[in-house]
Amino acid sequence: MSLPYDKQVAVVTGGSSGIGLATVRLLLEQGASVAFCARGESRLNDVAAVLARDFGAERLLWKAFSVLEPGAVNAFAAEVQARFGKVDLLVNNAGQGRVSTFANTTDDDWRAEYELKLFSQIHPIRAFQPMLVASKGAIVAVNSLLAYQPEKHMVCTASARAGVQNLLKSLSIELAPAVRVNSVLLGLIGSGQWSRRFAERPDQSVSRETWYANLARDKGIPLGRLGDASEAAAAIAFLGSRAASYITGAQLDVSGGLSRHI
Repeated sequence: MSLPYDKQVAVVTGGSSGIGLATVRLLLEQGASVAFCARGESRLNDVAAVLARDFGAERLLWKAFSVLEPGAVNAFAAEVQARFGKVDLLVNNAGQGRVSTFANTTDDDWRAEYELKLFSQIHPIRAFQPMLVASKGAIVAVNSLLAYQPEKHMVCTASARAGVQNLLKSLSIELAPAVRVNSVLLGLIGSGQWSRRFAERPDQSVSRETWYANLARDKGIPLGRLGDASEAAAAIAFLGSRAASYITGAQLDVSGGLSRHI
């Protein structure tokens, strides 16, 4: 049986940890060659060494840089073109949440958050658009449920996330029919930032299992737990695949039922 991504090429930003890394690994398992990037060079190289051992270095390309630097993104696109000759899928995954209220978010915080959330989409899409058009490929953006369901303690991030979702909807029209553009809206996924918050918990005697279970209960997640990075990766891989060939301008809710909007 043919693998879903056999002979395809995927690009993943923010690919050295959490959801990004889970996505890189899943796409490799499903037959793709994968180019991925992240800011931290040491971790990126460590991750790449493991992936090269498991899947073969010939199917991988990696580079450390910030997606907020357009020159670096363009140079990476040129390397991908030279190495693999095409791109079938772009997964935009860079960026984390900022915890702040309106009262304590400074002007610089607002500017930094909007720059990160919007330009981490804009720069890679600009750089890889010609290859995506040529392959009739797909873009999948990793966004947050906050785009539709904001929380008062994440006012800045929620606002920026909503702007990203509007951008993606516009692009799904502008780039059609050549390129499909979709997103996943994540709820609480047990990846890096939640691990850090667990490490900083006030009561250090509370176990990870208990802390996560209490968090899920307090947040009102119907499935009663946080999601796993592999579950988010599965949703991303589906939207980027041939199985989703008639889906564009859509968002797939991956939140364990936390979503309250219709």
